[in-house]
Amino acid sequence: MKLNQVAAQLYTCRNLLKTPAGIAQTLKRLRAIGYEAVQVSGLGPIPTGELRAILDGEGFVCSSTHEPGSDILENPEKVVDRLNTLGCKVTAYPYPAGVDFESVESVRKLIQGLDRSGKVLAGAGQILCYHNHNHEFRKLNGKTILDMIYEDASPRNLQGEIDTYWVQYGGGDVVRWCEKLKGRMPIIHLKDYMTNGENKHQMCEIGAGNLDFKRIIAAAEAGGCQWFAVEQDECPGDPVDSLAQSYAYIAANLAADPE
Repeated sequence: MKLNQVAAQLYTCRNLLKTPAGIAQTLKRLRAIGYEAVQVSGLGPIPTGELRAILDGEGFVCSSTHEPGSDILENPEKVVDRLNTLGCKVTAYPYPAGVDFESVESVRKLIQGLDRSGKVLAGAGQILCYHNHNHEFRKLNGKTILDMIYEDASPRNLQGEIDTYWVQYGGGDVVRWCEKLKGRMPIIHLKDYMTNGENKHQMCEIGAGNLDFKRIIAAAEAGGCQWFAVEQDECPGDPVDSLAQSYAYIAANLAADPE
């Protein structure tokens, strides 16, 4: 993994990104840290063309996005157009809203919808991924829902965006999932996991938790992963500071070309 493959997941900074001015200021700060790519997610209203201009002005690559689930399932052509404007080839279905994970029928309906929409994106030379949480590690008929998703959807139409924290939280094996999705995981979410002083699960900066990122990154790279998005849903203070701490650790300990 090289540093130019490490992207800041903008959802981390969502509270700073409510206006175009906030977006521009925050992107400038992230670029100063050293990030060269971002995953677009969690932004307030801004025309896509204006966002592209800000990204270009700071020298950012848009590695990928998270698009609203309703747009992905109901209007994939809209997603194709937005990705084209951003110069981006990869997006992910962010969250399974309205899905009954106790119902095989409900899960299969989601999978079928993702497969249909992914076919539209694939036809445009783009990639639809699935972003997991812990919900998908529940089992139906003896099989995890995440296994069902990847087994029942076409690999061409639906690929993976494994989230390291949520796999761990759900009781899965992150390295094993990187191996299972070999050739089918263009992006991974790097998010560390710790048990805090209250004996509760907690997200934290990369290197502050207990996930074995050297093994995880090696497995992801072996499977063809191209983008490594740093995300921290909840931060103890300024989210840009947390992203800076994670970047410094990655540069010093995990990247092939540390600075």
